Amino acid sequence: MQSEGKPGIQSAERFTPWQRILLTVVACSATTLLATPLLGHLDLANIVMLFLLTVLLIAVSLGRGAAVLAAVLSVLLFDIFFVPPRFSLAVSNIQYLVTFAVMLATALIVGQLAAGLKQKAREAQVREQRTQALYEVAQQLAGTLALEQVIDIARQFIRFQLNADAAILLPEDPDPTAAQAGLSFRVEPHLALVARQSGQLVRDSGTAGSGYASLYLPLRASMRIRGVLAVALPADSLDLPAENLALLEALASLVAIAIERLHYVDVAHASQLDMVSERLRSSILSALSHDLRTPLTALVGLADSLFLIKPALPAPALETAQAMHEQAARLAGLVGNLLDMARLNAGNVTLRREWQPLEEVIGASIKLLGNALDAHPVRVTLPADLPLLEFDAVLIERVFCNLLENAAKYAPAGTDVEIAASQLADHVEIRVCDHGPGFPAGNLSALFEMFARGQSASGKPGTGLGLAICRAIVEAHGGEISAENRDEGGACIRFTLPKGVPPVLEEESA
Repeated sequence: MQSEGKPGIQSAERFTPWQRILLTVVACSATTLLATPLLGHLDLANIVMLFLLTVLLIAVSLGRGAAVLAAVLSVLLFDIFFVPPRFSLAVSNIQYLVTFAVMLATALIVGQLAAGLKQKAREAQVREQRTQALYEVAQQLAGTLALEQVIDIARQFIRFQLNADAAILLPEDPDPTAAQAGLSFRVEPHLALVARQSGQLVRDSGTAGSGYASLYLPLRASMRIRGVLAVALPADSLDLPAENLALLEALASLVAIAIERLHYVDVAHASQLDMVSERLRSSILSALSHDLRTPLTALVGLADSLFLIKPALPAPALETAQAMHEQAARLAGLVGNLLDMARLNAGNVTLRREWQPLEEVIGASIKLLGNALDAHPVRVTLPADLPLLEFDAVLIERVFCNLLENAAKYAPAGTDVEIAASQLADHVEIRVCDHGPGFPAGNLSALFEMFARGQSASGKPGTGLGLAICRAIVEAHGGEISAENRDEGGACIRFTLPKGVPPVLEEESA
């Protein structure tokens, strides 16, 4: 823990002004009594040295003011008790005036230099103590595991070093005063906001000592400002010295670094948990998909075989077989989506890119869906100058199938499903739109998460993997995908594919 108070300054000021005056008078008088028996044995020049030594010791021990008083007293006492005629201020030899002047000047200079060196040494001692205290605080902050520990260490440091109270205000706190429990002062939220936004110290001298924080220091870290350090000074220390302000700024920097470190620790921990959970989920999906695919394929084949039995089954039995076939096929499609999602998340899919026209993949997707689009005419609008694109036809076909199936599932029967494309600077944008109820209001990007479904999807079959698969495939091709609601009603999915540099096709000669 930090050392309390400021011991170097307290030791220098352990005497009151009157006590220093009294000690100076006593020291000069003692020097006079000590030198009087030596008057017949020593020259006056050597006796002067005794007084100069006294001035030096007083300057080192009691400071500049006492040194000046000792210099004047030494000249007077030397004149009265040692310079003839003794016991008077009269001088028999005019040369002694030069001695007095030199003695006074020397005493004053020596006293000032000694007192200045003593003050410098005292300030160096205080700086050393504060540097050591900051080092100890840095060690403590480096080992913190929670934000509460950082706040507690900072408040204790300020309390011991400056006898002041403090609070750390974070941007996440909705109410700075309510967020800091147990404060003995109030915080002005507006001043804290100014300090955080400007990144500069804010000082409010008008509220100092009135129960409000008077200093607001931004916690500047390497990436951004992490909060504000609010300091309430005591009523007897309103004029904060520059060295104390520098101490607070150093502490604010250490606290900001500690808070940023804790933030990135939390981010890394959350990312690690997401990675582990995603890996576990992908492993489960892959295992289930592999185990379910074989029996589902067999179930679809058995349902188809019922139509080949001779003689033919009765009509009710054929309807049951047809229902079994449809449900088994739908379940097989869901399992296929699960397996595709597991493969895409695992990064085991290798894109087989080829330069090909987009309209062929769109046509193949519409044909593949078959009866699913009977109630929804598909209108395709493609520019005549649409270039060839390099993509994996099988995967992009899966994207169109999922988007068209979603549009047919949620749009009212008889409404159109629209597919359009347009060229951008370095991408081609494709839009698949419908005239249904649209997406629920809120975070539309969450629709592309795994198992995420719209609010209106509760009565519709599905697992919420279609859009997640679309996003994984589009991003694997270097594109982007997004969802939006149309102004005229309905939903629209937009995704992009990079243009690249298509090969030049030479025309065959006649």
